Amino acid sequence: MPLNPPITDWTGRVVWLVGASSGIGRATAEHLHALGARVVVSARNAAALDAFAAQHAGSVAVALDATDRDAMRTAAVRIVERHGRIDLAVYCAGHYKPMRATAFDLDDALRHQQVNYVGALHLLDAVLPHLLRQAGAGQPAHLSLVSSVAGYRGLPKSLAYGPTKAALINLAETLYLDLHPLGVGVSVINPGFVDTPLTAQNEFRMPALIGSDEAARQIVAGWQKGRFEIHFPKRFTHALKALSVLSDALYFAAIRRATGL
Repeated sequence: MPLNPPITDWTGRVVWLVGASSGIGRATAEHLHALGARVVVSARNAAALDAFAAQHAGSVAVALDATDRDAMRTAAVRIVERHGRIDLAVYCAGHYKPMRATAFDLDDALRHQQVNYVGALHLLDAVLPHLLRQAGAGQPAHLSLVSSVAGYRGLPKSLAYGPTKAALINLAETLYLDLHPLGVGVSVINPGFVDTPLTAQNEFRMPALIGSDEAARQIVAGWQKGRFEIHFPKRFTHALKALSVLSDALYFAAIRRATGL
């Protein structure tokens, strides 16, 4: 049973993706554009955004820093002024560097918080008034947050990254409880390992690694089916879900055996 209204026709849908200059965000923007959506891409890298807009007719580039609350508000107003609405807002901005407690870096830990979580709050602040207005008028309105399977439970080298993704999962669940009765769709995206500039930093073998194009297809398929949690690849995410329900002692032992850390 779908937990959100399935999005089966993308023609003319106004989709704003924050964090779309590379990786999953850019691949998803490309896929939605091919399906007929009116795509707005945002990120700090203005050159990459302009290149995307030049290659995808009808798309719009709005450069911004997700940690800048005023820039996010201004961008949302500009998009609504231009298109009249925002049918789907997607937060896919992310920062990741492996970190362990034996090499704790406070500045970088706080950078994870600002980009991965606080930036999502800035998006909420910017788009919720528009989404609620649209839903009240019976128009499409959907909010989607890109989290990670790293948010399920603690993992080695994920000291700074994992907690921010756990926060996004909790945030999405709470938003769903508040917004679904009002007609606003909410979804959370929990990828496993995806080949992106961020994961290129990893020095360990990444099980079930997939490309960003496949990730984009899985994400769009999840929206089309009205799912709340969109997770992939299933052969990996189902295994992590099974591990996550173990007792603490069994979970810690299993993770140490699997990673050697």
